[in-house]
Amino acid sequence: MDPTDREILRELTADARVTFRDLGARVGLSANAVAARVRRLQHDGVIARFTVELGPGAVGQGPAGGLPNAGAGLELYLDVRLKEGVTCDDFARQQSDFREILDAVHLTGPYDFLVRAVVPDAAALDHLVRRLKTEAGVAQTSTRLAMRPPATR
Repeated sequence: MDPTDREILRELTADARVTFRDLGARVGLSANAVAARVRRLQHDGVIARFTVELGPGAVGQGPAGGLPNAGAGLELYLDVRLKEGVTCDDFARQQSDFREILDAVHLTGPYDFLVRAVVPDAAALDHLVRRLKTEAGVAQTSTRLAMRPPATR
């Protein structure tokens, strides 16, 4: 990977929907050359996938099988400690069943995971924590609420 590849990755991290033409202009390559580099980065496993990051307005009590309703919600961060015998892989599989969870990061230190989630209200937060403890092997949580959206880079 050279400096141009790193610049392509920075640009795609900021906006994965950028066209190859615009991406090429930003990094000083033709659209075809930048497309070839992106395909190579995908093939080499540097780019694992392109995805959509949901914000707090996307999570709610939507219809089953559909996207959640838009609406305000509480964005929160849960420090999660797993029960003895529950592996990180077990939790990673289970957490995908929780529509409130946006992402979960495996950590070092006193907690096993940092979970980012969005719920509509305090009652839904209580329900989420109870479900994590009964269905996902969680022994202990510590919850923090986000006061404002993350700063953009």
